[in-house]
Amino acid sequence: MAKKQDVYYFNNFVACAEESCHAAHLLKDVLANFNPDDLTGRLDEMHAIETRADGRKHEAMDRLAKEFIPPIEREDIITLSQYLDDLTDKIEDVLLRIYMNHVTRIEPAAVEMTDVIIRCCEAVKELLEEFSDFKRSKKLKEQIIRINELEEESDRLFMSSMRELHTQSADPLHIIAWREIYGYLEHCADACEHAADVVESVVMKNS
Repeated sequence: MAKKQDVYYFNNFVACAEESCHAAHLLKDVLANFNPDDLTGRLDEMHAIETRADGRKHEAMDRLAKEFIPPIEREDIITLSQYLDDLTDKIEDVLLRIYMNHVTRIEPAAVEMTDVIIRCCEAVKELLEEFSDFKRSKKLKEQIIRINELEEESDRLFMSSMRELHTQSADPLHIIAWREIYGYLEHCADACEHAADVVESVVMKNS
């Protein structure tokens, strides 16, 4: 277990991951119960989550700037904080693209991809809850592998969704809009894997 004075950073990582989980669940709610007339209000809800996540990251960076000896390398704290912030940003980006592309109906594949993102975000949160005990933990490797598997599942859904889009739609504007949205959904899973990669790197450097 991390020393008492070091726990702050690990708790902050978990708090940032929790914000990404909130964002993912909000996105799923919007897509599953889609109403274009409500979209502006839902965007405000999403932006409030993203703003909280930004605040947590900036708080950690401010503390790190004054820290004499952090519990792990500064570069790892900075990189992991940025990836977690990127994750919440990318979830918000999905909703922004739905709004900007004036989407009027949701493709079922997008809901399916969002379900994977929720599972991926929750897996990242579980990983980070274990991270403070990284020198002794027996669970981290299994959790990292799980996140990698979820990212691969997201990749498969992305490819099948894109193929279906191009083979079954004749509307070029619909294709352009959903190509972009599917791409942003896939980026969310990538961000989860990037966060797990940092944790794996810290474990390897301290083995």
